[in-house]
Amino acid sequence: MPYHKTVSDILNLLKQKGCWFETFEHQPVVTSEQAAKLRYGYSLNQGAKAIIVKIKNSIGENEFVMLVLPGDKKFSGLKVKKLFGTKDLRFATEEEISKLTGGIQIGGIPPFGNLFEIRVFVETTLLKNEKIIFNAGDRSFSVAMMAKDYLEVVKPSIAEIIGN
Repeated sequence: MPYHKTVSDILNLLKQKGCWFETFEHQPVVTSEQAAKLRYGYSLNQGAKAIIVKIKNSIGENEFVMLVLPGDKKFSGLKVKKLFGTKDLRFATEEEISKLTGGIQIGGIPPFGNLFEIRVFVETTLLKNEKIIFNAGDRSFSVAMMAKDYLEVVKPSIAEIIGN
């Protein structure tokens, strides 16, 4: 089955950087909970859930940013608004996500905003895991990698963005 181009972009990037990784082909999934059931040896909190939101940034411009959090958590709207100093925050629409990512569907978004020129903010608690796992641009393909390598490759900002 042919996968979205982003799958090969991510695999090539990880090979180029000399990162350890493993891949999983599975039935299409939309939620982190569905994915966790198919990723043997990995827990839901190791899942790096990527969410694209639209904010009004500090200079008053609309901007899309990527939030990356453990699969078993939800982000706090209050914390995210405070992080960006904004009152304007909403989820990106399916159409906006497709346009930003070259056609990736919700549920397949990888935590690699750098590939789409989107700023990335990762939740601190996700990085307590030695390894993380995520859909790599396709709902049927996951990649696991070392959290420290993820930081090196993506260079996200680290923030406390989950709710209690």
